[in-house]
Amino acid sequence: MSRIGNSPVNIPEGVTVEVKDSLVTIKGKLGELTQEFSGIDIKVEDGSVVLERPSDDNKHKSKHGLYRALINNMVEGVTNGWTKELELVGVGYRASNQGQKLDLALGFSHNIVLDIAPEVKIETISEKGKNPIVKLTSHDKQLVGQVAAKIRSFRKPEPYKGKGVKFVGEQLRRKAGKSA
Repeated sequence: MSRIGNSPVNIPEGVTVEVKDSLVTIKGKLGELTQEFSGIDIKVEDGSVVLERPSDDNKHKSKHGLYRALINNMVEGVTNGWTKELELVGVGYRASNQGQKLDLALGFSHNIVLDIAPEVKIETISEKGKNPIVKLTSHDKQLVGQVAAKIRSFRKPEPYKGKGVKFVGEQLRRKAGKSA
């Protein structure tokens, strides 16, 4: 039994949820998100979204909690939005942006220039004496996570000195290195 799937998703004021066939559209003050679902019955009742599975088949059980979590993330996204912050740790590592182009200097011979999707707002924070921070904000949680993972993949943190691109607040497993 899915405990997550059984709890309803509350719809806050200013958010509309439409269910047509297998397509769920959620509109809010920050934007509009659409997702296709299959195999689960989705109903809007009394200011909340209720998900019911037709049977206790493994296929339906596995989708029940997943779809509830996805719909909850969509409602949260159009209400408050999602933010990910990446920290560039290393000497000479820099980040700057011009509009939707992110320019990263990560110790390679050339800078990495990345075009960011228009739904994602990007901000770079560079303070003297602190590591540069790249801040990504959007109403789509999946898109923010995908863009953040792409940026992190350019230079993952290494285990000896911790240099690389890491999430703010991420705990790294450090290794001792050579002992003389």
